Amino acid sequence: MIQGVIFDMDGLMLDTEKLLAKYWIQAAREAGFPMTMEHVLGIRSLAAELAEPKLKGIFGETFDYRAIRTRRRALTAAHLQAHGIEKKPGLDELLHFLRANGSRTAVATATDRERTAAYLKQVGVLTYFDTLVCGDMVTKGKPDPEIYLTASQALGLPPENCMALEDSPNGIRSAYAAGCRAVMIPDLSGPEEDLRPLLYACVPSLADVIPILKGEIDHGCSE
Repeated sequence: MIQGVIFDMDGLMLDTEKLLAKYWIQAAREAGFPMTMEHVLGIRSLAAELAEPKLKGIFGETFDYRAIRTRRRALTAAHLQAHGIEKKPGLDELLHFLRANGSRTAVATATDRERTAAYLKQVGVLTYFDTLVCGDMVTKGKPDPEIYLTASQALGLPPENCMALEDSPNGIRSAYAAGCRAVMIPDLSGPEEDLRPLLYACVPSLADVIPILKGEIDHGCSE
């Protein structure tokens, strides 16, 4: 029985993953490294302690991960300041449904607490969540299960009674390893074959999660 739903943020609730990709590439290229979308997809939702050696393995030890990440954050912040934050389709509908049905809700994101709260407040959904578990609140980031174990514990629920909503492979691996029912709503890419056995469901939008919760459709991957 699903009693709680745990949400990733970037690329899942907010249409920001495309910006993170764009500005990772720009910041890296400004520093002289030919980063591509393929490289960005490989580090989505990946903890910094894993992303840094991964990128240095590709570009060499001179890849200054922290400086380039800081530049990427500045570029992203400037874009959001100028253009605002877009919500992903179906977010409001799903949150309203969960509140009306008394479901517990949490956020499990690699983004830090300050930015997470600010972003969710800006788009008017912060008050829909019972708890936030952010990247600076755990010792190991995704794909380690710690963040989902922490979120389910904060909700007072066993992981198997929680549905985890994710857009990235590393997020799905984290949720599955924690014992949550991992649902993918693809953003920049869909699930590869090796990820499909980990999925409770894969649906096109957040609104499509509602029929699964209501038991109206069988869970499974929709193409």
